[in-house]
Amino acid sequence: MGGKRIVLVASDTESTEYQRNTWRQMLMATVPARYAGLLHVDLNTYTETRPDGQAKFVPHGLRVVEALLLERFPAADVAVCYPGQMDRFIGEDTRAVGVHAHNPLGIAFAAGVYAHFYGAEVEPVNADDFRRIMQHPALRAHKPHLKLIVGGPGTWQIEHKQLQDVWEIDCLVHGESEAIVAGLFAAAVEGRPLPRRVEGQSPALGSIPNIRHRSTYGAVEITRGCGRGCQFCSIALRRGKSLPLDHILADVRAHVAEGADTILLVTEDLFLYEQGPKFATNIPALERLLAAIAAVPGVKHVMVSHGTMSPVVLTPQVIDALSPVAVGRSVNQHPLSTHSDHRYAMLFIGLETGSPRLFDLYMRGKSYPFRPRQWPDVVLKGMEILNRQNWFPFCTWILGLPEETDADMRQSLDLLYALKDAKWAAIPTLFVPLDGTRMSRRKGAKLFDLTELQWEFFYTCWRYNIEFYSHRVRNWKYMVGLPIYYYLLGRRLFGRSMKYAAFRAAHFPEWWLRRHLYLDFTGRSRPKLEVPESVPVPSHGSSPRLESAELS
Repeated sequence: MGGKRIVLVASDTESTEYQRNTWRQMLMATVPARYAGLLHVDLNTYTETRPDGQAKFVPHGLRVVEALLLERFPAADVAVCYPGQMDRFIGEDTRAVGVHAHNPLGIAFAAGVYAHFYGAEVEPVNADDFRRIMQHPALRAHKPHLKLIVGGPGTWQIEHKQLQDVWEIDCLVHGESEAIVAGLFAAAVEGRPLPRRVEGQSPALGSIPNIRHRSTYGAVEITRGCGRGCQFCSIALRRGKSLPLDHILADVRAHVAEGADTILLVTEDLFLYEQGPKFATNIPALERLLAAIAAVPGVKHVMVSHGTMSPVVLTPQVIDALSPVAVGRSVNQHPLSTHSDHRYAMLFIGLETGSPRLFDLYMRGKSYPFRPRQWPDVVLKGMEILNRQNWFPFCTWILGLPEETDADMRQSLDLLYALKDAKWAAIPTLFVPLDGTRMSRRKGAKLFDLTELQWEFFYTCWRYNIEFYSHRVRNWKYMVGLPIYYYLLGRRLFGRSMKYAAFRAAHFPEWWLRRHLYLDFTGRSRPKLEVPESVPVPSHGSSPRLESAELS
């Protein structure tokens, strides 16, 4: 078979619309590959192909690359597929294969944490999927006459593990690729040599193309960049910009034309869409955006992705304004929602730490215009505002930030305890020194090195999650499974430091656990932190140095 001149590939793990839930997709991708069958994790059953064998939906970034190539090459020359169809499209005529790499080795944040519960060298599903692409027989058989180009937010992992030559990757593409991708593929098709590594820069808005075909979860970009300056994040270092509404609606219509009924708004911070000066939330623009998307014929559900807590506290009316669509058109339902259909909006929010000291060191712009010392109050007040309007956020925390002390962990635990009755999901991750960030050379945290306080934080988060998604009912599966896990494997891998924390997640008696853990769940003590009546906005005029740093 001749094959297509250009073939674009994304793994099943990155493409799946697993349970129509983005965070479940991410967590399932961290399951060890060797146990995936036992745990009934088969993510390729949640992908679909078109009648011509091409992928029905793939990550949005790959659809952007496809759109750029279709401006230069005939549609008959380009195929987008899953690994299972590579042998159908890669052949003697193929000259370039592009592979999307979101988390190719499973070492970023959640994937780098949860697979290690099964052992240090266990390979998660997402890493196994990516390796299968790199070692696919069709790719290996035709490699002599084609160029292999790999790009995406996880490309740095391949360099980090020195696998570029092992997998015979001709070119690694880092960053945003609009200005360079068409030229790279043209060179590959013509047989010209490619640079070993290229770094894309943030493009002009006019150079971002409209997608031609459907992305996973109906993903539609509304902003790029952020500008809040968090040192562990590369996107936070790029100033935010918003795509025009006409461009966004064209992408929405492309999704609907191919059967999508759900649209996911992709952004680093929902509240930065058409932002005003100094991150000011543009409520009318956000209302227009959500209303216009919801009005497109065929759109049943509208989902939001990422946001920041400080705009919720500064301008709580934005939640009132967006709730009719964000909640009323959500796919998520929970009995604790007061919505008529028990729907709730799920917004990804990075809380990261309860320590004002660490917050000031690494992420002070996240709280602007509030001060780092106000962060616990911002979190508590913001959660109250969100929950009142049936927004149940999905919040990440980072354990093991450089210079983290037991005092910092106790402050994070105090904040976590104050949130024990909130409606939310709390996802603990470990610090990973991501490439392209200000902390890329710092030492990453390891699951095997966690202290007793860090384990307590980790398992308290999961006790909350188990209770919330079990509708406040104790889940016997975890009550029995966690102690068994500890005695069979956990104590051998991590020692005794995790013991009592794991037993708390299993709902062992608190009168016994309180002697071994920092937090007291017996009800004898009140939280050290409480939801404030309000969070005052400080005057920044007296401290220009701090304001400049916060807006960097």
